[in-house]
Amino acid sequence: MLSVREVTTAYQGLVAISSISIEVQKGEIVCVAGANGAGKSTLLKSIAGAERPRSGTVTFDGKRLDGMAQHHITATGIAYVPENRRLFPRLSVRDNLRLGSYLYRGEANREGPLDLVFQLFPRLAERLEQRAETLSGGEQQMLAIGRALMTRPRLLMLDEPSQGIMPKLVDEIFQAVKRIRDAGMTVLIVEQRMAECLEIADRAYILQTGRVLMQGPAAEIRGNPDVRKAYLGL
Repeated sequence: MLSVREVTTAYQGLVAISSISIEVQKGEIVCVAGANGAGKSTLLKSIAGAERPRSGTVTFDGKRLDGMAQHHITATGIAYVPENRRLFPRLSVRDNLRLGSYLYRGEANREGPLDLVFQLFPRLAERLEQRAETLSGGEQQMLAIGRALMTRPRLLMLDEPSQGIMPKLVDEIFQAVKRIRDAGMTVLIVEQRMAECLEIADRAYILQTGRVLMQGPAAEIRGNPDVRKAYLGL
């Protein structure tokens, strides 16, 4: 489904990720984990078109994405929820959700995915007329994911969805990710909270200083003694 081959991306001449290769198959949850500064967010930005790779290729269902404009990448069926969420703070929950489908899929598709969004995040249905800026951090993350789902993606990419969220809501977010996969979507998730990410993932990649340090089935990585000591504190 998604193939990233030997991608290198740099900021102002400094290499952030170097010759990274990952694969994401249809119906998987794939976790990309690692410490702060490992290159996780840069990887997602390189796939989504927010940053242009210096070299390497990104393909989605056989179609080259590297060098393509970000809105064209979205139109292929990829939804990207960035680390800072990028909500419209003074607009209501309802309008943020509707803008998701309006911007990328047209007015006729606005109402379609709302049922799924409200099943995943009942809090949003209860707060439809509230402005996004009045929501808690966890609720804002739910809204950002919900807005992405309004584009009817085949691949959902999440950048640090647990960041700045109360522990109780973190669990709700991760459980929602599993349900999103069960609804037929594929998920690529970047996280520092490695234990929780590995718990829900099918496969995982561990990044360190811009390179792939380890990859494999999430259960195997979770049980690796070096990972448990260095990243999980066990």
